[in-house]
Amino acid sequence: AQSITHNHPDATLMVLLIDERPEEVTEMQRLVKGEVIASTFDEPASRHVQVAEMVIEKAKRLVEHKKDVIILLDSITRLARAYNTVIPSSGKVLTGGVDANALHKPKRFFGAARNVEEGGSLTIIATALIDTGSKMDEVIYEEFKGTGNMELHLNRKIAEKRVFPAIDFNRSGTRREELLTKPDELQKMWILRKIVHEMSEIDAMEFLIDKLSMSKTNDEFFDSMKRQ
Repeated sequence: AQSITHNHPDATLMVLLIDERPEEVTEMQRLVKGEVIASTFDEPASRHVQVAEMVIEKAKRLVEHKKDVIILLDSITRLARAYNTVIPSSGKVLTGGVDANALHKPKRFFGAARNVEEGGSLTIIATALIDTGSKMDEVIYEEFKGTGNMELHLNRKIAEKRVFPAIDFNRSGTRREELLTKPDELQKMWILRKIVHEMSEIDAMEFLIDKLSMSKTNDEFFDSMKRQ
């Protein structure tokens, strides 16, 4: 959130916290230079849904007025759980107790992100819970897996070793990355992925953090790769 406000000060930032602890909401409100909207864990599921729908409708109106809006949602899993609680039963239940119609509205929420011709843009960055031991969370994750333009996977083992950011580099990536980088940079990125793929998740992240800390630009970073 702080990086977005620093690098894109003209964008409208909205942080949506669903089913979070009150102290985390307070901390976020103090840290973020943007609008923080929250429905804490002591609120009913209907309130979670109401707050989420209010935020997405406000974002759509801002986009219509040619504003660039960014929503940070934590988390799409808890939002889907709330919809699963409040929607009328369809009589069809998926694995984990998820109603067949429960994921339609969360998908509409996530799918609202787009770049509008003659308008603004809406970007949604949402977190999803995995490896919680809950079948429901697993079903929700699988439904949303692959629907975004970018996936960034965090790794518990890396975090437990107190290596931050705890990113699983090999599982993370961006769709159509060739549209975002120059051909020569893209080639270097592919070579980097081949090098890192041979390492464990922890070794890969420590290696990247070490090299990035000694580089000020991407060019310097890739040059340091050549010297390996």
